[in-house]
Amino acid sequence: MVRTDVPARMDRLPWSSWHWLMLVGLGTVWILDGLEVTIVSALSDRLTEPGSGLVLSETQIGLATSCYVTGAVCGSLVFGYLTDRWGRKRLFLLTLGLYLLATILTAFSFAPWWFFVMRFLTGAGIGGEYAAINSAIDELVPARWRATVSLAVNGSYWFGAAGGAALSLILLDVGLIPAWLGWRLAFGLGAVFGLFILIVRRTVPESPRWLFTHGRADEADQVVTGIEDRVEEATGKQLEPVDDTIEVEERTRTSLTEVAATLVRSYPRRTLLGLALFVGQAFLYNAVYFTQGLVLSRFFGVSSGSVGLYLVPLALGSFVGPLILARFFDSIGRRPMIVTSYLGSGVLLVGTGLLFQAGVLSALTLTIAWCAVFFLASAGASSAYLTVSEIFPLEVRALAIAIFYSVGTGLGGIIGPVLFGSLVETGVVGNVAFGYYLGAGMMIAGGIAETFLGVRAERRSLESVAKPLSAKAKAATG
Repeated sequence: MVRTDVPARMDRLPWSSWHWLMLVGLGTVWILDGLEVTIVSALSDRLTEPGSGLVLSETQIGLATSCYVTGAVCGSLVFGYLTDRWGRKRLFLLTLGLYLLATILTAFSFAPWWFFVMRFLTGAGIGGEYAAINSAIDELVPARWRATVSLAVNGSYWFGAAGGAALSLILLDVGLIPAWLGWRLAFGLGAVFGLFILIVRRTVPESPRWLFTHGRADEADQVVTGIEDRVEEATGKQLEPVDDTIEVEERTRTSLTEVAATLVRSYPRRTLLGLALFVGQAFLYNAVYFTQGLVLSRFFGVSSGSVGLYLVPLALGSFVGPLILARFFDSIGRRPMIVTSYLGSGVLLVGTGLLFQAGVLSALTLTIAWCAVFFLASAGASSAYLTVSEIFPLEVRALAIAIFYSVGTGLGGIIGPVLFGSLVETGVVGNVAFGYYLGAGMMIAGGIAETFLGVRAERRSLESVAKPLSAKAKAATG
């Protein structure tokens, strides 16, 4: 048994330049993810045109998206398990490396099958990132800012999406760049940005919370001491001593049986909550956003080179939502804010579907409606990752994120794009509106689940929200 004050020391730290460095190294990968996914959405119509080098059908575009999401599901499960077993740092370096390699190879796609395989591998890297990065960030950020930082980081995906949409205006302009080359350059630029992130990320330490539960208590203390020294130097203030400690039994691994027992027996209500939140946000996001380029092109005659003009404001609205609302998740509380974001975005999506079906929307007004929907929905999606990261014990945190991400994305992210791509391909407005209503229903169900099952985690240490398994806590009831 080891008694440690590491959690209390990390939670009492004032915000400093060290935290900013940590966020640049870990959080900015979502900008890269948003950049790539949005470029793929914007260039989806280009890839169906002769001269693109691939000439995919609209259904194949949906299949490529499903390959990406399938890879993300597989990657999250494999790398999520390894993150809890091998540590946060080793995995967030490995997953980013895989992502970079697959992205570069995507740029050299010469046939549809190669494009599909590379999309799968790219997704595997990103899926592993979700588990490793979210667990690491929550364990390194002080409790009073955990939601603020988590939502802002996950929401930064949309900043990358805006950048991807803006870049597509240049890269897809056949007057500047040939049709077969522009989309390839898009993937290459993403790899360059990812390489910068990898360099910065190497300076981020291992999570001291993970270290002290895996037989490396002395190393955990050294890591925290180093962080404290940097914070004191940056702020010019001496840190106050702490007297809160926790006693844990050191372990090297957690069995899958114990993981299953923790989710199903110890925390059944929290498990149901995580599933509801992830299924809702994954279906709305993956089933709709991935194919917006196709909707704008088929129903409103927007050219492939101009799709980015409509995606930029949508992405910016989605980025601003979590950025503005994030602080309220720490101050007002998790439950009221999650319920508001889920129910609100669901209702707005229903309204968008009704207006679209009535034929009263233009490409511009549809974009405005989507900005309103995603202002709330993106905050809700970000809060889903925050929720499952903080309501389960440290030893299973990364794998828990992976499991919920996989189930939610498997239902909403694999089925959704193929279904929605097929609905768009029919050219029938009512069929597309049906997809909107289905996504809205899933999101509203998530809001209802939060109403009854939500956990109060604001401004509380991770260890008080869910005691580590190695702390030998009494059986949980929620």
